[in-house]
Amino acid sequence: MTSLTESEANTRPIQTITATNLPAHSQDAGSVTSALRALVEHSVEHADVRYGIHAEMHKIQDNPLVHKLIPGIEKFASEHHVGNFVIDRKNGTRFFESMPIYPRLGMHLLFYGGEQKKLLQSRDIESVLEELSIRQGKIYDSPESVKSIPSFIATYSISTDELLQPDVSRYSCFNDFFHRRLKPGARPVQNADVPGAVCSAADSRLVVYPTIDLARKFWIKGTHFTVPHLLGVPPESEEARAFEGGSLASFRLAPADYHRFHSPIDGTIGDAREIKGEYYTVNPQAVNEPGFDVFTANHRAVLHMTHAASGKPVAFVAIGAMLVGSIRFTCPPQGGSVSRGDELGYFAYGGSTVVVLFPPGLIEFDQDLQHFSAVPVEAYIKVGESVGRTVQ
Repeated sequence: MTSLTESEANTRPIQTITATNLPAHSQDAGSVTSALRALVEHSVEHADVRYGIHAEMHKIQDNPLVHKLIPGIEKFASEHHVGNFVIDRKNGTRFFESMPIYPRLGMHLLFYGGEQKKLLQSRDIESVLEELSIRQGKIYDSPESVKSIPSFIATYSISTDELLQPDVSRYSCFNDFFHRRLKPGARPVQNADVPGAVCSAADSRLVVYPTIDLARKFWIKGTHFTVPHLLGVPPESEEARAFEGGSLASFRLAPADYHRFHSPIDGTIGDAREIKGEYYTVNPQAVNEPGFDVFTANHRAVLHMTHAASGKPVAFVAIGAMLVGSIRFTCPPQGGSVSRGDELGYFAYGGSTVVVLFPPGLIEFDQDLQHFSAVPVEAYIKVGESVGRTVQ
């Protein structure tokens, strides 16, 4: 995350992605796709992640590789902030997260060409994003990828003190570090002694909405964002009806975050299923774009749970993203019990999102989180922190 005050940010505009804000000669899908491929391949040979897919847009002028791929982009980056603000829940201050170059280019592919042709209409580009996501996963699964770990730690100021294995030389590959484990007690569960309390599922940027209609109004603008589409079930199914009119919490993980996700409730594990899909970026600018269906189009895995105290269903949806290779559940098998804060699984490389659905009337979200989400602005939160309480 970038230390940028609100007053400093006001000197340059926050840039919204459009079809026209890359240099003119890069206004076709082929140029941007070539740039993305080159950035991915760059990570094979080069240990310093700052000069590949992790290059921050506000530092593009220091990145000769990107200049070569897209001449002129440094001028755009110097004139605009490309990213979004997040609020630190603990002290109420806002900080700026610069968008790395790879989701920036991925966003450009959403609206390439003068008529803003939708990516959803281009199977060729969808195939490219899938190819690159799988390729990056293989690169970061290779033993040679360990060379990128020190640079990644330095670039994102990751503290190694809380790691279960603090010796970075002991990781077998980059992905092994990416879904690293933390020391016991590193993420204590807030209100652990309060029956019915609900905690954060991930180190993430969080928005919460008491109803799914409010989520559509303030945050998720996809035309086809519905409970049945998200869960991959028929509209008339009992599963879909259980969550209609319910509540939603969306936890967005950035690349620097601890990438294991945890149970927000005390409950029982139900069935899990994978839903094949696309590999679009889950950056807020994509989620907030009217007509573009990120959450219901992307590759995802749905885990059904039963809330212990009420017996009501809760749906835990892990959503992949651009350059995310895999989603893995590590929770007990169906019928097993979990407590708040217990690990449920992890994402391999890339930014990702967890969406948790609650049936109507089950949860009352914390007031500060509701306030932030209505602005709307994401709140930075860690595993175990309070999200709300169930209403019996």
